[in-house]
Amino acid sequence: MTQTTVPVIFDLDGTLVDPAGGITGGISAALGEMGLPVPEQSVLDAMVGPKLSDSLQHMALVPGDLVDEAIERYRAHYRATGIAQSKLYPGIRALLEFFSESGRPVAVATQKPQGIARLVLEHHGIDTFFVSIRGASDDESVAANSAPGKVEIVGAALADLHSQPAVMVGDRHQDVAGAMANGLDCIGVSWGFAPHGELEEAGAVAIVKTAVELRKKIEELDAVRAAALSEVRNDGAV
Repeated sequence: MTQTTVPVIFDLDGTLVDPAGGITGGISAALGEMGLPVPEQSVLDAMVGPKLSDSLQHMALVPGDLVDEAIERYRAHYRATGIAQSKLYPGIRALLEFFSESGRPVAVATQKPQGIARLVLEHHGIDTFFVSIRGASDDESVAANSAPGKVEIVGAALADLHSQPAVMVGDRHQDVAGAMANGLDCIGVSWGFAPHGELEEAGAVAIVKTAVELRKKIEELDAVRAAALSEVRNDGAV
């Protein structure tokens, strides 16, 4: 790795992996089993990304005393069928292979429980590309609601990389906020779950439509970093 190579921290669902209904279907099944109302699809889609306990309470309007049961039922469905339904977004494997071959460190920072995040990455055979896989607590109960959020998770991944600066890549405003709180830029991807305009409003430095565009944008950041380092060296030589 050269001094101008920017490490990359990726979100998981909606960025690397398309849940392909595995998440929303699992939530629907869990709520249906409990006799609770199932939100319309747009609401279910909006629940992909944020902390599940928060989404269940504030988007699906699940009573607080039933949230833990809903999570438990959802996780059972997700492990049984949801992981297998997921698929990598086009170009992601090739992008990770290229980064690996060129020596660029990459990490994952997701609000999915860390153990399950690793299972998803292993299922798709891409877990070995990452020097760090950071996620939320595996205890998703309401009692553990003080567990680290996106800001802390991104910070943990950044610490694992032992490098500043890095760049975050994600599909929701939580990714942008987590990056900015850690002093990082965030590139938004248009293929995820953000409503129109969300990433721009949150402050993403760019929105890309393909993995090829993402690679080019990251390489542009390499060039910016190289120019900045060159200027510092030149100033020091005066």
